[in-house]
Amino acid sequence: MKKFMNKAESMVAESLEGFVSAHDRLVVFGSDRKFVRRRHLTPGKVAIISGGGAGHEPMHIGFVGLGMLDAACTGHIFTSPTPDQIVAAIEETDTGAGCLLIVKNYDGDLMNFEMAAEVVAGRHGIETVIVSDDIAVPGPPRSSGRRGVAGTLVVEKILGAAAEARMDLAGLKALGDRLNTRIRTMGVALGGVTVPDTARSTFVLNPDEMEVGVGIHGEPGLSRQKLADADTIASMMCNTILADIELQNADRALVVVNGFGGTPTPELYLIYNIVRRLFEAKGISVARSLVGTYVTSLDMAGLSVTLSLLDEEGLHFWDSPVSTAALQWSSPEI
Repeated sequence: MKKFMNKAESMVAESLEGFVSAHDRLVVFGSDRKFVRRRHLTPGKVAIISGGGAGHEPMHIGFVGLGMLDAACTGHIFTSPTPDQIVAAIEETDTGAGCLLIVKNYDGDLMNFEMAAEVVAGRHGIETVIVSDDIAVPGPPRSSGRRGVAGTLVVEKILGAAAEARMDLAGLKALGDRLNTRIRTMGVALGGVTVPDTARSTFVLNPDEMEVGVGIHGEPGLSRQKLADADTIASMMCNTILADIELQNADRALVVVNGFGGTPTPELYLIYNIVRRLFEAKGISVARSLVGTYVTSLDMAGLSVTLSLLDEEGLHFWDSPVSTAALQWSSPEI
């Protein structure tokens, strides 16, 4: 295994230090370096807090800033942040309007964010939105079923903008829960993940194989299939997504094609072109698009497709200004 690192056990801390140094106009470390927060907090605004294991960068630290997160807590690679990290973030970023926790539906994240919320109960107003957009895993959204994957980015952007517009805590919770019912993601990988601590790949594929239905922790997917051409792969992903979501006439779509860390940008755009054509053939109006590497699984060669059905409110908040390390725009798309 070849990695640009010193020691596996210090890799996350050193990487976070570099991130904060590179983006010190936007972010600073929180107390005792337990989390990364916005350099300038806004009094009277609901604080939006998320987090998870390292290895998914730029999520979540890359989404800290104006129009998205107020703080992000990072655990070890593919390991949830601890409750004390989350408590510290709540204590430091709540400026009086409470905190909304955005949590991906993984057992460790659910447990630790819930424990943190219990610790601060009575001192801070807390609500939680659980993201469970991964259609590759069946099950009710609050079980160990559907995972939170690239759709988390959409939820963080829209709720972050709504908080900037001074939506209250109850309104943000309701909006987040509605969003979660309208977002679906499907992932495919061409190779596993090399985890620094173990120096081994999480799964190995033959040259003519692909893993269908992968998450973002290097875990195997639903099935191992023969590698197909891009048209076939994109069609399979789109059809699976469409079979799981109810289309409504008033909806317009945001389509996200996200790389897992080891997929070249031209391949992402190639897949996007096919996906958009397929969705539009089904009568879906693709109003917004995002293509790039945003929610990763270290060096996994693979990608995911996310379909988000948004109403006018959702589109407005997606278009609202954002200034983070990973996402920046100042005016609505035309």
